[in-house]
Amino acid sequence: MPHQKNAYMREDAGFTLVELLVVILIIGVLAAIAIPSFLNQKSKANDAQAKELARTAQTTAETIATDNSGSYSTVSLAEVAKYEKSISVAASEGTKCSGTTACIKAAKGTATSYEVVAESPVTEDTFKIENSAGTLTRTCVAHSASNKGGCLNSSW
Repeated sequence: MPHQKNAYMREDAGFTLVELLVVILIIGVLAAIAIPSFLNQKSKANDAQAKELARTAQTTAETIATDNSGSYSTVSLAEVAKYEKSISVAASEGTKCSGTTACIKAAKGTATSYEVVAESPVTEDTFKIENSAGTLTRTCVAHSASNKGGCLNSSW
């Protein structure tokens, strides 16, 4: 009987140091893979917000032109903000966005063309939509070469 008691106690001793180290190593490898991927997704989400804002500003510019007999000459930051109250605009043309939400930092137009530029303040990537005589061009400029977020190439 005493022999059986010692065998039972040896089996119930717990994990060895090697087993614990292997588990910690596996968790470390998984974290090293997951954390950079998560950070990149956050950048993409911030840039998606700026892209959506640029697209909303594009629709607003088209609305302004409709109200002005097809002319885009009155498209400006002030007009965009006046027509669409939900659009956040920069304090003045070309200045950086304040806060943590995307904003329109530039909006200008001529009789036949317009340009709207949105910026993501977190990544500082800029997204531009330009309509030149009916031809739409979408471009983006990534602020950081190592973290391009939603601006993987120069167009979107």
